Amino acid sequence: MRGPITVDASVFLNAANATEAGHVTSRRFLEWLHAERIPVVLPTLVLPEVAAGSRRISGSQDIARLVTVGVEHISGAIFVSLDDSLAEAAAGLAMTRGMKGSDAVYGATAQRFGATLVTLDRQQRTRLSPDIEALSPGEALEQ
Repeated sequence: MRGPITVDASVFLNAANATEAGHVTSRRFLEWLHAERIPVVLPTLVLPEVAAGSRRISGSQDIARLVTVGVEHISGAIFVSLDDSLAEAAAGLAMTRGMKGSDAVYGATAQRFGATLVTLDRQQRTRLSPDIEALSPGEALEQ
């Protein structure tokens, strides 16, 4: 795995939901990320995605707030706003690779910073351009 890491919202949501398959691996990955002080580059999009997903899953605004605040306070995380340049790069990925818009934003963020994208979304991993490394949390831990 090279350089910094971009983490898709799917990993944070999976780590926060003990009833989901892969929960333990996602938690271990996030713990490893923290312990190793790996640079983390996240699009600001991660915050509303985590807030919405955790609210839908838990049904609780308080739990959604806790999960979102946990993401906001990742040690050393760099949050990247969706400016015109990043939006254009994401739109290009979406058009050329047939990706969902939000998936393309994570991909464009990883691409801009030379980061490895860690995601549970198989479609996102397979549709990214070949110059963007994408792994599942388990694959990231194995490397």
